Amino acid sequence: YENNMRGLVDALIDFKEGFPTFAPLQVGFNATAFQDLTDGDASFMRTSDGQVGKASAADGTIENATVVGFANSSVSANDTVKVIVTGLKTVGSLNAGDLFFLSDSTAGAISTSAPSGAGKAITRVGEASTATDLAIHIEPPILLR
Repeated sequence: YENNMRGLVDALIDFKEGFPTFAPLQVGFNATAFQDLTDGDASFMRTSDGQVGKASAADGTIENATVVGFANSSVSANDTVKVIVTGLKTVGSLNAGDLFFLSDSTAGAISTSAPSGAGKAITRVGEASTATDLAIHIEPPILLR
């Protein structure tokens, strides 16, 4: 702002109306897929090589249940995929307000039902903000014993 009365007025107007924000709708990174991925698959990253694959809540390991984001396109194994870690991801038919967890029945899928039973992991991944958009909010997994 200018160091004069006009600058003060401009600052007050911005303060009154709210400062503009230029946040992206999605934030992500590129990674190599070690298996075929479908657009929207919840993904985990292997610590051994940094490649991504379908996350699973049913295999009894924290690594596979640690969701790093969602595949932003369908790719084959060894291809590069953009993994969305925060923001909005269009995933299909949703009910606004529903919470979503990593599914324990299908690798890479999400569900409104939290897994239960020994050896499974509960990983909250987000909330439906509209009928088609998931607001990504990934939490660390909790392994059930």
